[in-house]
Amino acid sequence: MRILITGARGQLGHDVVLEARWRGWETIGADIDDFDITDRAAALAALEKAAPDAVIHCAAYTAVDRAESEPELARAVNEGGTRHVAEYCAAKGIWMIYVSTDYVFDGSGDLPREVDEPPVPLNVYGETKRAGERAVQALCSRFMIVRTSWVFGSHGGNFVKTMLRLGRGREEVRVVNDQIGAPTYTVDLARLLCDMAQRPIEGVYHASNAGECNWAAFAAKIFELAGINCRVIPIPSDEYPQTAQRPRNSRLSPKALIEAGYASLPPWESALAEMLNIEKPEKER
Repeated sequence: MRILITGARGQLGHDVVLEARWRGWETIGADIDDFDITDRAAALAALEKAAPDAVIHCAAYTAVDRAESEPELARAVNEGGTRHVAEYCAAKGIWMIYVSTDYVFDGSGDLPREVDEPPVPLNVYGETKRAGERAVQALCSRFMIVRTSWVFGSHGGNFVKTMLRLGRGREEVRVVNDQIGAPTYTVDLARLLCDMAQRPIEGVYHASNAGECNWAAFAAKIFELAGINCRVIPIPSDEYPQTAQRPRNSRLSPKALIEAGYASLPPWESALAEMLNIEKPEKER
């Protein structure tokens, strides 16, 4: 298989490239230095030259708060760039796997979201990712949309690395406890995305590591597993104001994933333990 991964130097794309190469696939990792997905002509030309059998589209504008003041850029990447990739995949009749987010939902209720529930984004980031979903669904005859949440891994910046840095320098940290979801390990998600590329079944899927927690509990588990003596002070979201509103309920139901026969992701606690035991920058399998 010849596969192209966009956003290859990003947190998730990095591990998807590693997974695809481990499987022995002819792997093309592309990022903005290779071609700009917001430039339609450049993107289509680069994709034509690469001639992949499938595309896993990880590239995204993910600066949630900054998107509120840069909506045009966020939309250019998350909607426009996705549309350009979808145009190519549609023209060639190849599979496109688009990585989306729990932020397409408004966070209401206290049950895991099913894939057919209507998305109602709360912020610019969620709106632009939802627009990307619609572009894929409108253009592609062969597509999979994979919504995930609270992504962390050994490559790039994320909540785990922030907590490790803060915990080693402080006696206590204040972390919100009224937003609930499931952390998702990039290595586990990368395996799933490659499984999907190998055995594609059209549809929308939710994929996060099993279990759930709030951010404060997540921080406490990070400190526990890392052996860091730092106390977590749980606080409500209104005591930690952010530019972009976050969904309170980020639970995602794996029902569609399981029904399609894909392996569900392991518990987030064991995934976190695996990440914290990684000393090398790239995981060996």
